[in-house]
Amino acid sequence: MKAVVIRTFGDPDGLEVVDLPAPAPAPGQVLITPEAIGVGGVDAVIRRGTLATHGFKEGHLLGSEVAGNITAVGAGVDDTWIGRRVWAFTGLSGGYAEQAVAAVEDVLALPDGLTGAEAVALGSSGVVAHFALERARFTPGETVLVRGAAGSIGITAVQLAASAGAGAVVVTTSSEERGARLRDLGATHVLDRSGDGGGPDAPSGFDVVIDVVGGPQLPLVLDRLNSNGRFVAVGVVGGHPPADFGMRLMEAFRKSLSFATFSLDTVPVPDRQAVRSAQFAQAARGDLRTVVHQVLPLDQAATAHREMDAGRVFGRIVLVP
Repeated sequence: MKAVVIRTFGDPDGLEVVDLPAPAPAPGQVLITPEAIGVGGVDAVIRRGTLATHGFKEGHLLGSEVAGNITAVGAGVDDTWIGRRVWAFTGLSGGYAEQAVAAVEDVLALPDGLTGAEAVALGSSGVVAHFALERARFTPGETVLVRGAAGSIGITAVQLAASAGAGAVVVTTSSEERGARLRDLGATHVLDRSGDGGGPDAPSGFDVVIDVVGGPQLPLVLDRLNSNGRFVAVGVVGGHPPADFGMRLMEAFRKSLSFATFSLDTVPVPDRQAVRSAQFAQAARGDLRTVVHQVLPLDQAATAHREMDAGRVFGRIVLVP
């Protein structure tokens, strides 16, 4: 089967299309023929080598979520799954391929009216946005900043905060055009990537920050938390923050600020699946919007990553075998 692996860590040119043996489902797993493969920020972080110390090695088969039809099941899996159209989490590898395996507990049947591309634009990112707001103890009326809002996590976080009654939903993004699209999704104020702008009525401080970016400017965002403000980091697509960023929290000790990282690994699988199922149903009804930036052939995965690295993606790029 055709697949995309990391030949060398670094820029997208290090991705390589190779032929690999098709996987067979182990006990408790299903085999899926993807119709859509999600390209996420974590894929880019792994490709750059940022997570090499966590056991990722060159030769790694990228991809964590697919949508398609189940064609075979492993021992212990009900064979009524065969032929069903599903979304699946493949772990942190295995998705960029013509065949993929996933644990059956990480598989969810797709509702009618939801395309495979829409499913992979929402499947992982939507639940991250949901549980990040929950981790931040967000309540109606509060001011929320979504930093790096043009990605699929940010797009969903904007919609969820707005629909839950946020007093203001502030976003950072790179252009007026993107800002207009985010306003259409529920944002009330648009800042540039440095956090400036937004107009004379833009909030100067935030009760909740949902941050996909990280990077060297993170301490400056901590400075803008209101008293009792909560900052939840859900990604580091802009790189790691300075090693001493925690000093900002200590210097603002009297404001009782909170900083947390958030990973879906800490949420029980049944809880993730319950939220994901509800979001898929909302998306199928048109109550929650998904944004597919571009659909590309699997062998153009490097092009997809170049688009991400250049900051040109609004929503999610989807690969098709």
